[in-house]
Amino acid sequence: MSEPDEESLVDLPPSAKLVFKVLEYNGTLTQKGIVEESMLSARTVRYALERLEGIEAIDEDVYFADARQNLYEITAAPTPDGETDAATSDD
Repeated sequence: MSEPDEESLVDLPPSAKLVFKVLEYNGTLTQKGIVEESMLSARTVRYALERLEGIEAIDEDVYFADARQNLYEITAAPTPDGETDAATSDD
């Protein structure tokens, strides 16, 4: 699976769904940023990120400002016509 699948998101715990929505609303965030925005504990956010990574719903990247942290963002989801959301943002 390379894109987030609605059926697999439905099966996740509420904390993982909240983390997904926080990333959907705010864009790319560090784990600390997700903790602040979601008001969940760091441990709960870590678990939610693991679950989201397990279904390949999010991407993890290096945060160059502080290499001890990672950046998380939602994997680009395809639109019905086969293009990614990023490609259709010019409309």
